Amino acid sequence: MKLMGIIFSNIYDSTLGELTNHRTVASLPFGGRYRQIDFVLSNMSNSGIYNVGLITKYNYRSLMDHLGSAADWDLRRKNEGLVILPPFASGHTGVYKGKLEALYSAVSFIDNPLYDYVVVCDSTVLCNLDFRPAIENHIKSGADVTVISNREPGNTKKHPLIVYADKKGRAQTLLLDSPAEENAYVGMGMFIIKRELLVAALEESHAKGQVHFEKDYLQKYFNDGKLKISVYEFKGTVLRNENIKSYYANNMALLQEKIRSGLFGKNPIYTKVRDEMPSFYSENSVVSNSLLADGCDLYGEVYDSILFRDVTVNEGAVIKGCIVMQGTRIGKNAKLECVILDKNVTVTEGAELKGTPEHPVIVKKGETV
Repeated sequence: MKLMGIIFSNIYDSTLGELTNHRTVASLPFGGRYRQIDFVLSNMSNSGIYNVGLITKYNYRSLMDHLGSAADWDLRRKNEGLVILPPFASGHTGVYKGKLEALYSAVSFIDNPLYDYVVVCDSTVLCNLDFRPAIENHIKSGADVTVISNREPGNTKKHPLIVYADKKGRAQTLLLDSPAEENAYVGMGMFIIKRELLVAALEESHAKGQVHFEKDYLQKYFNDGKLKISVYEFKGTVLRNENIKSYYANNMALLQEKIRSGLFGKNPIYTKVRDEMPSFYSENSVVSNSLLADGCDLYGEVYDSILFRDVTVNEGAVIKGCIVMQGTRIGKNAKLECVILDKNVTVTEGAELKGTPEHPVIVKKGETV
């Protein structure tokens, strides 16, 4: 039994606004030193999935720069490894309208008889998951598709995919864009499917002009009685970066030890290695309840914030509840609260910016404010 992985890098770019104007959602920085793709790539590598296709469409330069040879994820291999699947490889033009269309662009990669099953994943759902028990559960269940899910009791927001299942994990009802009731499973954008079945589905969906994986394939074929679906419940920490609000909230959630241990405590999460100097703290600096990467220079005050590499906070500056990405310079006596500063931003002396957790202020990459 051999497995391959497929990761979507661009599907949800539009939901994260200015943060993905010049990068894919997969390469969006998260948690001080990571990119979102680090989590799903690490999960696959840790689970023994070494043949991984990354479907991308546009703005993937920073993604390729981050991944390099993929050696940091143990995916630089002689016969397998990470394969970036750009649009020109398939002759596809225009923006993918859905996952089925994106998958069809990679059908030549997927249709490899050396592999039995395909693990298909989004890059917006962050967790520390071993796919091997899910694969075993999938084979044992006899299902055509397994939806990797978790439970979120009390969460009233709408989710892309909701599954109601019996006690054996066999799906009884599939709902799209629906809130989760107490006994519901919430899809994590991760699916296990037999390779031959996926290839056949892609060929048929392309012929019919169908583009959406959940609506045009999973729900339709399930309701027509043509698809057996099971659920695999993941009980660990799950963070969904679906929009600006959730991206900000999930970064801030890392300040809680329980969330950090749930996301990083089981198996290693790999990222691009950078050899930076340790961060420097001046005798007058104040840092409280914050996560800081290496290479920072701190002279001011930092509270409840996430600082990426090579950030400078000058004297008199006060930062509260902010996400500050790599290479940003914060001038003297600046006051920032609930602000997301993209890479290489310059905050001038005495500048003041204030947002809220629901509506953080975003300063775009390379800007001066």
